[in-house]
Amino acid sequence: MITRLAKAGLAAALSVTTLLTGAAVAAAAPTDAPGPSAQHVTVSLNGYLPSTTPPGPGGFSVSWSSAGTADLTGPTHITLDLPQGLTTDGAMFYSTPYDYTFTETVSPDGRHLDAVLVGSRRVGFSEFMKLKVYGDPTKASGQLVATIGNPNDTDPAGHVAIATLDGSTPAPVVPDAPSVTGLDTTTGPGTGATPVTVSGSNLSHGMVLVGGVPAPGSCTDTACTVTTPGGSGSAPVSVVTPGGTAAAPVAFDYTGAAPPAPPVPTVTYLGPASGPAAGGTYVAIAGADLTYGSVRFGGVPAGRVSCGPRFCTAYAPSAAQPGPVDVTVTTAGGTSAPVTFTYTA
Repeated sequence: MITRLAKAGLAAALSVTTLLTGAAVAAAAPTDAPGPSAQHVTVSLNGYLPSTTPPGPGGFSVSWSSAGTADLTGPTHITLDLPQGLTTDGAMFYSTPYDYTFTETVSPDGRHLDAVLVGSRRVGFSEFMKLKVYGDPTKASGQLVATIGNPNDTDPAGHVAIATLDGSTPAPVVPDAPSVTGLDTTTGPGTGATPVTVSGSNLSHGMVLVGGVPAPGSCTDTACTVTTPGGSGSAPVSVVTPGGTAAAPVAFDYTGAAPPAPPVPTVTYLGPASGPAAGGTYVAIAGADLTYGSVRFGGVPAGRVSCGPRFCTAYAPSAAQPGPVDVTVTTAGGTSAPVTFTYTA
């Protein structure tokens, strides 16, 4: 698994429409209006095929946008499948601030890219990843297919985008809901790395969650083969696909000692360091080991928290009165030493 983050100076210089030269293909965008799901995300795909004269790679962008009525939370799963004859060597994700984690893998044949974004994304927020595509387009056949899924998104519309090689306009696709019938292994050590096959139907482009944590692996239509992350106790298992989320009928039970706790988070910067007692101040927090963190101001949970390894963003809650309060970040590793935020009248 590879983690790739763009440098801040590059993010502003690139956009979804700034792609490499070559033959254009039909762009595929979300075909739905925001659905009834409180958290909803849609995907789109556009770009250019490799060129043969002069020879050079093509460039594609997979974009996604949050909609609905609530911030998108939890792991968001993005995939891209390339047709026979085209390959990629990976993607770059461009987004600032760095209040998220983004991981991606590429299949050995270079035709399937699998990415997971963990972080809260506000309604109306759009992001994208870019990748180079290699091969001879005159010998390629098929379609490029991008998908997206999130466990809190119950509306499957807009979760599949298709780009054709011949310029035709593909019909909208609303995938079927998945189902999970069982696990071939239901116990394993707390350190993780237990191979598990999850059986069911409509599991293609799926992401397996064990105790809410993405498990590395891959899915076909009828099975997902993954290895468990570390954990403890009885962990629910589910598969998140573009068609929805399906829970397994049994849990995975961790045995023995749990994995070592991650390091205690540290906070080295908070800014701004003051704001009105009415709350709502957008605050940036920098430090280390902040992934999956929750933020509190004077013991009160902050709003719209999103944390990556070294950076969190949050909105200060309201306070009963002006004055200084402690701000902390808490993860599975513990709670950071406090820094001070001062509420003003």
